Amino acid sequence: MYHFFVKPENIGEKEIRIVGEDVKHMKNVLRMKPGEVIRLCTGLDNKDYRCEIESLRDDEVIAKIMWIETEGTELDSRIWLFQSLPKSDKMETIVQKAVELGVYTIVPVISRRSIVRLEGSKAENKIRRWNAISESAARQSKRMIIPQVRQIVSFHEAVRMASPLDVLLIPYERADDMDHTRRVIGSIKPGQSVGIFIGPEGGFDEKEVDEAAAAGAECITLGRRILRTETAGMTVLSILMYTLERGWKDGAGESAGTEQGNNTGKDQKNTGKDIVQ
Repeated sequence: MYHFFVKPENIGEKEIRIVGEDVKHMKNVLRMKPGEVIRLCTGLDNKDYRCEIESLRDDEVIAKIMWIETEGTELDSRIWLFQSLPKSDKMETIVQKAVELGVYTIVPVISRRSIVRLEGSKAENKIRRWNAISESAARQSKRMIIPQVRQIVSFHEAVRMASPLDVLLIPYERADDMDHTRRVIGSIKPGQSVGIFIGPEGGFDEKEVDEAAAAGAECITLGRRILRTETAGMTVLSILMYTLERGWKDGAGESAGTEQGNNTGKDQKNTGKDIVQ
């Protein structure tokens, strides 16, 4: 089932208006027709509107609200990824996969060993690009929010931003106690906010690790192997997603498997939903 984001002001009591580039995509690429069922979200809350297309015009699509799901696909915990800037286009992959794995916010960080330095218009262009990737990944993975990629900050500023969070994790190649890692991650409760610090290709400077630890970060190991910067964050996010994900029962909704192709049938499984009549 196809998934689109809409602005809150386009949601009525019984209908939702879809405007902009999505209209062309629905008409000319997906060849959608009246009667097909779609999912709509604002990207700002945990509401999932299951709708049936009523009409497709040149400048808008009108969809009738069938029911509203409020449980959604989001983790109960808000996970912040403080990612040191990597070389090349690796950040694009990191953003895409982090969104798929349930991240709440991504903060690009310039740490002491970061090779890449972005400033001014170049930084702004990159932020726009990364946020566009976030929206695309959120759409594909059926997220109910669009995780924001924040402005680039220094490591010191990242630690300050992360300090209000409930749990802070900093994977470090010199950490060697896997039992400690298991205990720390196993102690995280659903609903707690989590911050993850990931270093650049050269790793964190020891003083940065000390600064994060002074702010309450737990220094953990991810195993005996050294992971690339684009792999480390995904590893922690995968573990947290597995640990914090709510129970999923067969028949409760769509499977969270691989990206879906065409699905134009009407979903009749509306038990427990807020049905709009």
